[in-house]
Amino acid sequence: MKTYLDLCRFVLEKGKFKKNRTNVGTKSVFGYQMRFDLSEGFPLLTTKRVYLKAVIHELLWFIKGDTNIKYLVDNDVRIWNEWPYETFKKASIYNGETLAEFIEKIKADHQFAEQHGNLGPVYGKQWRDFFGYDQFLTVIEEIKTNPTSRRLIVNAWNPKELDQMALPPCHMMFQFYVNDNKLSLQLYQRSADIFLGVPFNIASYSLLLLMVAQVTGLQPGEFVHTLGDAHIYTNHFEQIQLQLSREPRKLPKMVINPEIKNILDFTYDDFKLVDYNPHKRIKGVVAV
Repeated sequence: MKTYLDLCRFVLEKGKFKKNRTNVGTKSVFGYQMRFDLSEGFPLLTTKRVYLKAVIHELLWFIKGDTNIKYLVDNDVRIWNEWPYETFKKASIYNGETLAEFIEKIKADHQFAEQHGNLGPVYGKQWRDFFGYDQFLTVIEEIKTNPTSRRLIVNAWNPKELDQMALPPCHMMFQFYVNDNKLSLQLYQRSADIFLGVPFNIASYSLLLLMVAQVTGLQPGEFVHTLGDAHIYTNHFEQIQLQLSREPRKLPKMVINPEIKNILDFTYDDFKLVDYNPHKRIKGVVAV
């Protein structure tokens, strides 16, 4: 994953300090692109362990069109927990519950989860129900029937509904491209948290590319990752430097159940990561 480490170095060397809504400062650049050839291996970061279980479950959650954290919580995926918790703290029934207590209520009480676990019309809603239009399944069908189209796009940025979302989409639009029987995918990410978010996003959209390639009968090509505001939070400088001191290792391989031909039929057990040998995990605090 030298490509990712090059991004880290570039932002540390060329980035400018910038304020943002979280009140945690960043070093930031605008406009950066990375390319990953999936024939060279699955681009899962090796300079720190990436929690692949969360990547897979979140992607399946998006594909289902789900926007409630209960599915994620039930599968021990915690990446979205802080946002509904912060909203819950403003509710009249809030009685000083900690985040852990809030999550236990989400697990145990379906009605509570329905009321307080929803994130609003975030990614999955826009992919599967953009004002009643299923962008995602339509694009997959279009890849099968009209692969030379330049309109193979799924857009999660819905200005009319942004104020209803717990967090407006960071990875906001992706486009497929077919050539020489290979399927490639380009993601535009308006806001890119380089330490916590970007490794996760690389893995997620690379996996999405593998899945769509399989169900459309194509070979996977390149994942192209285009970043808008690419930033390192000031409280992640030490973690980034630690990664830069580590030697990248050989990329793993992602094995997908070849029997799955419908994108909606994938389950967690259909994915197996082979030969993943990363350096130790590095912790960092998310800026909410």
